[in-house]
Amino acid sequence: MRIGVLGTGNMADALAGHWVRAGHQVTIGGRDIGRAERLAARIGGGARAAGPRAAAESGPVVLAALPFGAGTQVARELRAALDGKVLIDCSNPVGAGFRLLTEGGPSAARQLAAAAPGAHVVKAFNLCHEDVWRMRPPVFDGRPLAVPVCGDDETALARVRRLVRDAGCEPLAAGGLERAGLLEATAALYIALWVGAGADVRAMAPPPAYAAGPRP
Repeated sequence: MRIGVLGTGNMADALAGHWVRAGHQVTIGGRDIGRAERLAARIGGGARAAGPRAAAESGPVVLAALPFGAGTQVARELRAALDGKVLIDCSNPVGAGFRLLTEGGPSAARQLAAAAPGAHVVKAFNLCHEDVWRMRPPVFDGRPLAVPVCGDDETALARVRRLVRDAGCEPLAAGGLERAGLLEATAALYIALWVGAGADVRAMAPPPAYAAGPRP
């Protein structure tokens, strides 16, 4: 699969590395072509560097590995190049004090979809720190990490599910794009508990057999 990556930061590095090792053709797109070239060289596996537009045009899937707000601006600039593409949003609209910046308004994923209305936006890869995504693979206590995926287009979802598996994880169907805001709010809560309180969020959920309450 040919994948364009918008951004040259940690998430671009972590996810593109998995996909190159899985045999995908990755184009790193950055306004600073020098940074894009250094990241492509570090990733290896034939990854190449380009400007944002060329990266968006390079294949059917595009990862928006950009901070909240910046992704919307870039998507608006590249809306024609993103038409018909699968556009993966891994951003978290979390601000100072672990505050959800989109509270009361559309989710970051919905804002991205509005900026590039011809793209098929899928929310994924937003619940973990970039160093978790660097793991080869992200497996804990013998279980691959589950990655919730939200989107409205089945073809787009199928492609993203494949990329989740290529990162060594298991995709988890989380509903349509209208549920992306729930994922973003979950990330804000998790970050506040993990980072702010040093809590283990895994302790919040009982085993699946008890999800509906103890059985008689």
